[in-house]
Amino acid sequence: MRPHDLDLLRTPGVPTVSPDGRIAVVAVGRPDLDADEYRGRLWAVPTDGSAQPRPISSGTRDASPSFSPDGRWLAFLGAEEGGKPQVHVLPTAGGEARRLTDHPLGAGVPVWSPDSRRLAYTARVPEPGRYGTTEGVGPEAEAPRLITTLQYRRDGVGFLLDRPSQVFVLDLPADLRDDDAPEPVQVTTGDADCTDVTWRPDGAALAFVSARHPRADRDLVHDVHEIGVDGSGLRRRTGSRGDCSHPTYAPDGTLVVTAVPDLGPDGVDFVARQAVPCRVADDGALQPLLDPAEHHRGDGTPGTVLADGAVLVGVERRGAVELLRVPLDGGPPQVLVDGPFTVRGFAAAGGVVVATVAHDRSAGELVALSGGGRRLLTGFGAELGATGRVRRMRERTATAPDGYPVHGWVTTPPGPGPHPVLLTIHGGPFAQYGWALFDETQVYVSAGYAVVQCNPRGSSGYGSAHGRAVRQAMGTVDADDVLAFLDAALEDPALDADRVGVMGGSYGGYLTTLLIGRTDRFAAAISERAFTDPVSFVGSSDIGWVFPDQYVGTDPERVAAQSPMAAAAAITTPTLVIHSEEDWRCPLEQGARLYVELKRRGVPSELLLFPGEGHELSRSGRPRHRLARFEHVLRWWARWLPTPQNPGPATAELVVPVPDATSPDEEPEGAEPLSVRTTRVR
Repeated sequence: MRPHDLDLLRTPGVPTVSPDGRIAVVAVGRPDLDADEYRGRLWAVPTDGSAQPRPISSGTRDASPSFSPDGRWLAFLGAEEGGKPQVHVLPTAGGEARRLTDHPLGAGVPVWSPDSRRLAYTARVPEPGRYGTTEGVGPEAEAPRLITTLQYRRDGVGFLLDRPSQVFVLDLPADLRDDDAPEPVQVTTGDADCTDVTWRPDGAALAFVSARHPRADRDLVHDVHEIGVDGSGLRRRTGSRGDCSHPTYAPDGTLVVTAVPDLGPDGVDFVARQAVPCRVADDGALQPLLDPAEHHRGDGTPGTVLADGAVLVGVERRGAVELLRVPLDGGPPQVLVDGPFTVRGFAAAGGVVVATVAHDRSAGELVALSGGGRRLLTGFGAELGATGRVRRMRERTATAPDGYPVHGWVTTPPGPGPHPVLLTIHGGPFAQYGWALFDETQVYVSAGYAVVQCNPRGSSGYGSAHGRAVRQAMGTVDADDVLAFLDAALEDPALDADRVGVMGGSYGGYLTTLLIGRTDRFAAAISERAFTDPVSFVGSSDIGWVFPDQYVGTDPERVAAQSPMAAAAAITTPTLVIHSEEDWRCPLEQGARLYVELKRRGVPSELLLFPGEGHELSRSGRPRHRLARFEHVLRWWARWLPTPQNPGPATAELVVPVPDATSPDEEPEGAEPLSVRTTRVR
């Protein structure tokens, strides 16, 4: 994959299934480099495979579709060019979509009432005079903000207290052609954000997630609340030290949530605390349906999906995300999708489960599961796969110095090598590399580099104990694991052990910077959006009030031993520092201080800054910024680790192309049948 192949990425989201189970609809997004925008269209996919998928919307950025319970309507979010997402409704029998909302900061995902006549959603409500609500008044002319809380801003969102997220209810107009559609009714009030709204089965009340308890500013606890559609009768339904999300009701009124059941006595012990589906008892207690020591809901998967007396849940396992069916009565879970795949979305209706499944050659395809069988429905990854520039991952396990097994992958370019090596380290740390098409790995491999990546202790997907091994001890066993895996990978003669670079973002940037302060074995490094100084991070990051205490502790000597900046005076490795100017998760000062330290001492170093971007630049930043980032990364590696495919300081257009011929094990089509098992019970 070359940098410009970003244009070929097709990423399907969470599907919805018609009540009769015949049709799935999914939004498919893509970067548009020419327009420097993201595009999204809705696709209708017959679940029996009787017809080819077809686009059914023509909006600029359509997403989050949802069938009404009676099957007559499809609600979704649509955004006009440069606009915010708004709720739209499309009649399934044919006709034009109608926009129903006009919130200045956009609307959240719409949720249907049981009678198919109303929609609920959340939307941020700006304080009068802010965020463009007063014509002619820009941000520089707004009133000052008086901050009195710890949790007052969030990366990717901005300031919170002057634009809380509230619950709204909207009646569906009798005639979509009627210009006088009903106005949305705001149901909740207050300063606390409201998220994850759902309907009670009788349609008279709504459940949502919020933090409204007395210590809400000083812990991470979120509870489910219930409120009448008219805004009356607000009550808390859960009462624990947990972090609840995505409530839903079973037909009998049983409340089910996805939750981290316990965050400790102070509500802040979040390290590797794993989220699982839970029943809510009458007294508000959370009753886990899976063991949170072993299972963890996959990052980015849908919340709480009920089907036929069970919860469908995506669970991380050793780099995969499996799809499990977990009975509400406490029976054993059934594995619906496992193997080298990442389940990213799913829905169920009419006896059919439809899942969005990614693997190392596709960002996602739709698979229908019914009657004990499976059917591949789409080939969204075929165009990228047909380039011949998508390489397979090879799984392996190494042994850390203390005997602990370290699991990961090596991806290599065509040809015998030896290839220069890039050790890449993921963020988190409670996250995982795994079985999904990763644009970064593919771009580096196409440029002639063998990519080595693993899930050291601290990562998710291997149980809570694996993740908690670095609690108040980052940079210890995790650093040992990464280097042990690298050394094991370098035993392969196809990898050049004398030409190795290291790079990572966020926590990966932390560990990259820490390692180059301890060793000069790397030819060069890239430290991106990194957590470099636990001390200044406390007062500058949106999570600084809680993250460093849990991951590096509070003892000054131990904090210094885990601080990359404390050891930065020992760094001699050439280092490119990449940061976004509006990153509030790992603020710009973290990267700028590292760069200045290296530059003052004459270490070859550069600082690459992206205006207008936050912490998610490499994943969801402006398409041209993502392209520019790749070009600069390849330019840096061409300087310190040149390859025939990446020979010099030019942009990606001058990269020598990798031959399109693929090795026999490559199978790059992106639409091959998926090896999905449907009967095994764990």
